[in-house]
Amino acid sequence: MDVQYNINMAHLKQLAPMGVINDREGHSNAEHYVDALRIRTPGLRQRARNLSGGNQQKIVLAKWLCNDVKLLIVDEPTRGIDVGAKYEVYELFNRLSDQGVAIIMISSELPEVLGMSDRILVVHEGTINGELDAKKTNQEEILYLAAGYNKTKKAQ
Repeated sequence: MDVQYNINMAHLKQLAPMGVINDREGHSNAEHYVDALRIRTPGLRQRARNLSGGNQQKIVLAKWLCNDVKLLIVDEPTRGIDVGAKYEVYELFNRLSDQGVAIIMISSELPEVLGMSDRILVVHEGTINGELDAKKTNQEEILYLAAGYNKTKKAQ
């Protein structure tokens, strides 16, 4: 589908309160998020699949942000996108965090985890194996917990 539809699809209840979609409001909403997230597209009717991976990722984020979310859960949000698009996604997450949006980010990229997090929960085999302060930890501590070790448990 096109950029406008993709951005608005999770927002249809607000755009169609009487069961008929308000195209003008939908267009305005999509334009707002294209500008706010700096989505590079020739137009709102451009098919999303024809855009770069980074711009596709930003469209997915816009889809949920237009619902005024207070919690955003993202899984590998920068996988497969170029460095410039990663930077833009990081800037967006920082702006959202500054606005009070809580972000739970699942990532296997340790530099990304360390650079974007306040708190890090490390999961091993489906269980939280440790909680770290991102400002006071390093990759080695994260890997130690990810491998199943835990400094707080006594050796058996």
